[in-house]
Amino acid sequence: MDFSLSTEEAEVRDWVRTFVRKQIMPLEPEVLRRERRGERGLSREEMRGLQETARKAGFWGVQTPSEHGGMGLGPIMSAIVAIELGRSFVPFDFGGRADNILYAGTEQQQERYLLPTIEGERISCFAITEPGAGSDAKAIRTSAVRDGEDWVINGEKTFITNGNEADFALVFAVTDRAKGAAGGVTCFLVDREMGWKSEPIATMGEWGPAALVFEDVRVPSTCVLGEVGQGFALAMEWIGAGRYLLPARALGACERLLQMGVAYAKTRETFGAPLADRQAIQWMIADSAVEIEALRWLVLHAAWRAETGRDARQASSIAKLYGGVKANEIVDRMLQIHGGMGYTKELPLERWYRELRLLRIYEGTDEIQRRTIARNLIKGYETLGA
Repeated sequence: MDFSLSTEEAEVRDWVRTFVRKQIMPLEPEVLRRERRGERGLSREEMRGLQETARKAGFWGVQTPSEHGGMGLGPIMSAIVAIELGRSFVPFDFGGRADNILYAGTEQQQERYLLPTIEGERISCFAITEPGAGSDAKAIRTSAVRDGEDWVINGEKTFITNGNEADFALVFAVTDRAKGAAGGVTCFLVDREMGWKSEPIATMGEWGPAALVFEDVRVPSTCVLGEVGQGFALAMEWIGAGRYLLPARALGACERLLQMGVAYAKTRETFGAPLADRQAIQWMIADSAVEIEALRWLVLHAAWRAETGRDARQASSIAKLYGGVKANEIVDRMLQIHGGMGYTKELPLERWYRELRLLRIYEGTDEIQRRTIARNLIKGYETLGA
């Protein structure tokens, strides 16, 4: 069993690691200052500038197919890239990306939505979560009623990533309640100028979600993505496509946090000796190192299953559950090692503390992952040791 990276994979990893170290990490102090003033960490222009710098080196559209100008990297390399980007809390992602389900659009829809999104000219948001329908996506209440050649959408979405910045939304609405989720939910491509509104939602971290309101928003039938009534399948395709990338990014953060903890423990002295000499501190470091290695293989196993065409849902749920829990334990330990300094805003530990807490909630809570993992075993969908 060969765990080594190919020459090409190692080169990609090393380039991204160097890019993060030279281009992203130096921005951290200014990003912290801005966020503490209630401003954006990076402006849209700054983000675009960094993305263009990376594009000149060939890093554009990590998962975007080559026929659309992207790198077309598979799940394994995408996970490795995510790990490297996770080494900094600066909210950066390589440009050239679009929601995977936009590729299911018609030629006209791809011209209007997919291609401009890849080029960074448009911003999308995925709008399925509602005040009464979080992890239970089947409980959505937003409705779309046919009126001639149009559909009229009414409802509210909440905790929508990019909801304040997006100029179009992928909106999931009930078109036939009698058919339930399997055949009664449809996905619509809805431009902001069609009439929907957004309001920011304040959170304990720097994630800036929004509430979206649709009041008699009229959408032409040409904006139905896929087939009428088949929206839930598209939603599950979107949700499941990159779930393993969430703990992948957290893995990079944990590696950086552990490095910070080790460095501080070696220099901070108490009672005439460095913290690193204390067994209590050594055990924190050892436990964190073991968990980081375990998480690495859970993430890469899920990515490997996806890359080889196997069902990756169980492996992705396991990686996300373990990653969310352990990332929160590791950042807590590293803050503890730093003592009072870790609790201050002079260091980025408290910032990571708040950010990593979100991993246990969004895109499937810990409880939902446990439910999925257990159900698959109980019903025989997955077999231990298989």
